[in-house]
Amino acid sequence: MWLDEVEEIFKGYLPYYILVFLPIFIIVSPANPVSAAHEFPVYRMQHYDLHGISFGSRGAAVNLEARSISAWSSSRHCIVTRFTDLTLNSFRNIRGKAGALIVQLPKTLSNFTQEEKQQLLLLENKMLYEQETSIPVYFTKYDPKFDNIVTELETNIDISNKKKSATEAMFSSIAGNGYQIVIASSNPTARTDIKIPTFHGHLAGSRPDGKVPTIAIVTHYDSFGVAPELSFGADANGSGVIVMLELIRLLSGLYSNPKTRGKYNILFILTGGGKINYQGSKKWLEDQLDSSEGSLIQEASFVMCLDTLAASDTIFMHVSKPPKEGSASSMFYKNLKSVGEDHPSVSIEGVHKKINLAEDILAWEHERYSIRRLPGFTLSTVKSHKDSWRSTILDSRENLDTNRLSRNARIIVDAIGKYVYDIPEGEKMDPDLEIDSNQIESRLKFLADQPRSQQLLSSKDNGLVTSLQNDFSKYLTDVKVTYAVPDKRDPDYQFFGNTKGTMNVYNVKPAVFDLILTLAITAYLTSVYFAINYIPALYSLCSNLIKLEKAKAK
Repeated sequence: MWLDEVEEIFKGYLPYYILVFLPIFIIVSPANPVSAAHEFPVYRMQHYDLHGISFGSRGAAVNLEARSISAWSSSRHCIVTRFTDLTLNSFRNIRGKAGALIVQLPKTLSNFTQEEKQQLLLLENKMLYEQETSIPVYFTKYDPKFDNIVTELETNIDISNKKKSATEAMFSSIAGNGYQIVIASSNPTARTDIKIPTFHGHLAGSRPDGKVPTIAIVTHYDSFGVAPELSFGADANGSGVIVMLELIRLLSGLYSNPKTRGKYNILFILTGGGKINYQGSKKWLEDQLDSSEGSLIQEASFVMCLDTLAASDTIFMHVSKPPKEGSASSMFYKNLKSVGEDHPSVSIEGVHKKINLAEDILAWEHERYSIRRLPGFTLSTVKSHKDSWRSTILDSRENLDTNRLSRNARIIVDAIGKYVYDIPEGEKMDPDLEIDSNQIESRLKFLADQPRSQQLLSSKDNGLVTSLQNDFSKYLTDVKVTYAVPDKRDPDYQFFGNTKGTMNVYNVKPAVFDLILTLAITAYLTSVYFAINYIPALYSLCSNLIKLEKAKAK
């Protein structure tokens, strides 16, 4: 009787049991597909045009198999590597042949030897300026999970290289794990909402004859690096902004009292677009000098620009033309050297570099003013305008010496004070011009804790720009804003969208594993099919044989 029931099960119900229980077995299996997917924030490489020349990465979307920097072979691979493992030669090779590049930054950007630091600065500089990159290039901050993925990709290659036989290599390729990198992003398009704000205000001086000369103090507030979202620019040019704001705070207190008002009008100009050929200063000068209305800048004794003021113990005064003896610039330089002598660890040097009008990119911001026949110079702690420290993601708050910045700010403030109040050589400034270290720390934290690449600050009502403008309005009079907008027909500069995104990393098996798995499933289903169709017949045959044996026995 029970044999008849078994026969009915095989004939009618077994296929349905397989269809029900097989998915259940798959669902409750140890392999959890959710744990095989990870998400990481990523930041795209710079993407902009300047004077018709394309810079940075042109691509954005990624859907490729991940490979280590030593194991990729074609454009179907996305290279995943650490910043410290990437070299200039490997980047050039990847840029021309691979499908995409993901670079993981170190856990901290401060624990480098001087040699390692210079190598990374050189690599970043070449990535930015050598030529445009057609493939998507992304950077991601250090994450233990992603670091494990990078390590696993490198380890898999080491293991596979140690296999001695083809069978072992085949088994390794089947059993090994791989990763698929997916960054969903639309094609980057040129932005049409770019407005670069530059604002200015002044402190009105006083003289008995009413003829008050003017000095202008200029600095730009934007930063630059290989990725916009990672460009914090603590030194270049956060330090310049901090020193300007200290000058405004200190001098405004003296100028508010008629008895201590200075003998010069002091014009403060905080410009945008400093890292894209000083577009803010260019537009501001056009509006001020080419308009019918008078401007304080037209009769300026000198224009002092501030740029990167905490990189070294030497303050360089960069000029396009050596100042004549007795000129305002020459007198200020003497004051600067005199104040510097009170600080034994500091040296003051002059650097002369002619303006090369054949080049589209200017070296220093004062050159914008010198071209318009305004005597200008730049104070900086880097000797060359080509110094990579002026445009790097390594320029973070943790890499800035606040004590050095405070000391250099003290020197510049004293030099300006001595010039404005005509203090004889050998005498010191009034203690009312005392630098506030707490103010410097607070402003540094505010400026260097958020990226300031210009494309991020060009949106309407940007919070950082609004805050800086409020600082101007708090201390200065006649504060005004000028906006630089690229020409629609022939733009000097263009920014593109998609500065950041989300990277999905999926744990996948190699293609050969999919082939083997397909063959195994096919074989399994084939065996089930034949079992369902032929087991009843086999059962009948066995039953007949048993009956026949029983009949013979009787």
